[in-house]
Amino acid sequence: MQRTGVAKLPLHYGKAPKWLVVRMRKLAKEIVTIIINEYGTGEFLKRLSDPFWFQALGCVLGYDWHSSGVTTVVTGVLKQAVIPEEHGVAVCGGKGKISRQTPLEIGLVGEKFGFSDNRIGSLQYASKMSAKVDNTAIQAGYQLYHHAFFVDENGRWTVIQQGMCPQDRTARRYHWLSENVKNFVVEPHNAIVGDARREIALDMTAKESEGCRKASVDLACEPPKKLMRLIMSIRPAYQKSLEEWLPKTAQTQWADYSIDVLSMPAHINWKALQEVYEFKPRNYEELLGFKGVGTATVRG
Repeated sequence: MQRTGVAKLPLHYGKAPKWLVVRMRKLAKEIVTIIINEYGTGEFLKRLSDPFWFQALGCVLGYDWHSSGVTTVVTGVLKQAVIPEEHGVAVCGGKGKISRQTPLEIGLVGEKFGFSDNRIGSLQYASKMSAKVDNTAIQAGYQLYHHAFFVDENGRWTVIQQGMCPQDRTARRYHWLSENVKNFVVEPHNAIVGDARREIALDMTAKESEGCRKASVDLACEPPKKLMRLIMSIRPAYQKSLEEWLPKTAQTQWADYSIDVLSMPAHINWKALQEVYEFKPRNYEELLGFKGVGTATVRG
């Protein structure tokens, strides 16, 4: 994972002033036009994938609040300022409910750029998997609420998305660049920026998690009833067993399997696991991308 820097992103509520957004939009259009005319659309996407450049762009546009709002406001302004027919780049998605329209918007943009159905499908898949990875495969307390997908006329793309943690009022921004993504589930990011570093987190995209990814696929191909028994058999280290009060003889010797349970999910979608079992995923990417496989299933 190419982590190119860390920036503070305290979580702030509210909206940017309308007068400021109008000025930001005008300035953004001129800046984007100059960059694309001088260096091309590929360079523009590459710069967007740099968290420091993106943060600096927000300051240049006049949004110099050093907060989570930089992500949502700047991408929102770019969506209005960047014109596909003029710049050869389109911005899909956005904040909240708008993010769910990303696949539809990618389809419409793909038609404008003359993409084949297969290419449009692959772009929609990239959007889906980037969100699934940052919301499900990486679990550090940040729930995605913003997803912006930038795509140029050549099919290259950049993703800028953000999650929030209301408990400590921090946000974390994720940057993706298509040319650097060799595998969606093995360190695919161009950068991850945020304010807080977690003592305990789950990162299924880390190289060190390769064994865990393989084990997850193997378990997903097991009957769900067997998985249920295995999960229920795990007890935290502080939980006592009746066997501790039995005489220790050759016939009653047992192995101590108690472990520290790392935030085991309260609910697991067993129906989805049954469907996964019938599907038989060949690798972790297929497992993660399966509909219904969410944070609880991955952690379990």
